[in-house]
Amino acid sequence: MRQAVRAYVGLGSNLDDPAQQIRRALTALESIPRTRLLRHSHSYRTAPWGITDQPAFVNAVAEVASVLEPRALLAALLAIEREQGRRRDGSQWGPRTLDLDLLTYAQLRSTEPGLILPHPRIGARAFVLVPLAELDAELAIPGAGVVRDLLACVDAADCVPID
Repeated sequence: MRQAVRAYVGLGSNLDDPAQQIRRALTALESIPRTRLLRHSHSYRTAPWGITDQPAFVNAVAEVASVLEPRALLAALLAIEREQGRRRDGSQWGPRTLDLDLLTYAQLRSTEPGLILPHPRIGARAFVLVPLAELDAELAIPGAGVVRDLLACVDAADCVPID
């Protein structure tokens, strides 16, 4: 059997009771086959990114151990999004019931269509770096740097813990 690898998942929501959406998603992560939810950060209220004329987001990061291949894990994340009402219409940065991003998968680097790892904008987003640093500030992001150092380069003033 394949060895479990550590992966980090970004969670975000700004529609239909965002804090509850995040709690439901964390529960759903526990049900992914051959995957174990190890821990998760606190939830943070964050300002919208990209399109700013929308409700504030709730964001968190989860650490999982999985024996699934990266594409299979990503497919499971997208299924959870759909179960919670997410409809992907091609627009970026708009309101959403749930957004689950595979941030890292071990130390894998991938530029395959539909599977870019680590997440291409991980180093620029305080709403990812703040909860990720809560879990592992010394985590080395392949090709980007250490979470603590990346966090020092972004404005995290709008990331407010809510739980």
